[in-house]
Amino acid sequence: MVVLNRIYTRKGDDGTTSLVTGERLPKSHLRIEAYGTVDETNSVVGMARLHTAAEPELDAMLARIQNDLFDLGADLATPPEAATKWEPLRVVAAQVERLEAEIDRLNADLEPLKSFVLPGGSPAAAHLHLARTVSRRAERLMVALTEAEEGAVGKPAIAYANRLSDFFFVAARWVNDHGRADVLWVPGGNR
Repeated sequence: MVVLNRIYTRKGDDGTTSLVTGERLPKSHLRIEAYGTVDETNSVVGMARLHTAAEPELDAMLARIQNDLFDLGADLATPPEAATKWEPLRVVAAQVERLEAEIDRLNADLEPLKSFVLPGGSPAAAHLHLARTVSRRAERLMVALTEAEEGAVGKPAIAYANRLSDFFFVAARWVNDHGRADVLWVPGGNR
């Protein structure tokens, strides 16, 4: 259980922050950048959900994703070699599989793509496209962290981040009248 009685501690005034283990890292560390960008993704999903109330199936999917994003943040805030008194929270393959099933569910309703899609259409789609790009940045940071520190991020966490941007792309098309209201790229259209 998380208990937050005090919001500010002044401990980060020196430019560091704590991991779950209590270890302090610079706020510019790749691990902090990665879970901070996961948090940013979650905020964008919250904005998208302001426009998905009329789509309860999709809104429920997004609510599950928001919870998963907190799991992913906790995973990233606990290095794999961390010695803790409890089992660290990790993203698991079942979360990736659920996301894949939800992508397939939404994609089944879509018009086939005939061009690349520009971000936009409905307000929900625009926010979902923003969530897609922010989640891709989180994924790139997670991969960079793993390249810098071998094994720093679990494979299920990276797979989840990879599927997440796919989910947001498909969901954006789905809320755009199942792809019929997509804004399509016209190559060289402004020459």
